[in-house]
Amino acid sequence: MGHKVHPRIHRTPYIFAWDSKWFARNESLPLYLKQEIGIRTYLCKKLKEAGVDSISIERSPKDMQITILAAKPGVVIGRSGQGLDVIRKEIEKKYLQQKQKVKLNILPVKQPALSAAIVAGNCAAEIEKRMPFRRVMKQAIEKVMAAGAKGVKIKMAGRLNGVEIARREVLSAGKMSLITLRSDVDYALTEAQTIYGKIGVKVWVYHGEAFGRRDKFEKKEESETVKKNYQN
Repeated sequence: MGHKVHPRIHRTPYIFAWDSKWFARNESLPLYLKQEIGIRTYLCKKLKEAGVDSISIERSPKDMQITILAAKPGVVIGRSGQGLDVIRKEIEKKYLQQKQKVKLNILPVKQPALSAAIVAGNCAAEIEKRMPFRRVMKQAIEKVMAAGAKGVKIKMAGRLNGVEIARREVLSAGKMSLITLRSDVDYALTEAQTIYGKIGVKVWVYHGEAFGRRDKFEKKEESETVKKNYQN
């Protein structure tokens, strides 16, 4: 029997930091969890075209700070920052019931081809356009390896190309170390909605070994500069 563990959560105590940073007492924990899951689901659906890599949520008793790593920050910000205002008001009204103020920070992804979430989203979008799945996988692998990754693996499962019997196909290139805890492995899972049903897409991107904790959201001061540039 295989023991399948999420590559990122498996390494969180060693090389990755938590994307959720807040504290809740016993009676508040279920509410906070429900709010966070709702916010993350809303943002991923709302910003599907922006190429969201990851979302960080920090909250205090009075306010909440949400940092979004996106391949296309301009799609999130909108013209003169209108997109941010719409998202902020929707979150405060629908999920927080106006009890907390929300601050949004947008950070650009320096190399989208090295982000497993963005690569998986692009593959799912191509599959939904009825592109041959093998061509989609090969092109994605070539882009990831050309961007400087040590290794990449892509797995698709479902009624591939509309066949009657569902199956799994895997393509990989380079090295993929999933056992060593200091291996910096980025992982993402998404689904493509087709007329034949859902196609599952899994992507692993290996960046090499990490000898310290890595936090994608360390440089938050860049977000204000990005926002001003898009507003101008």
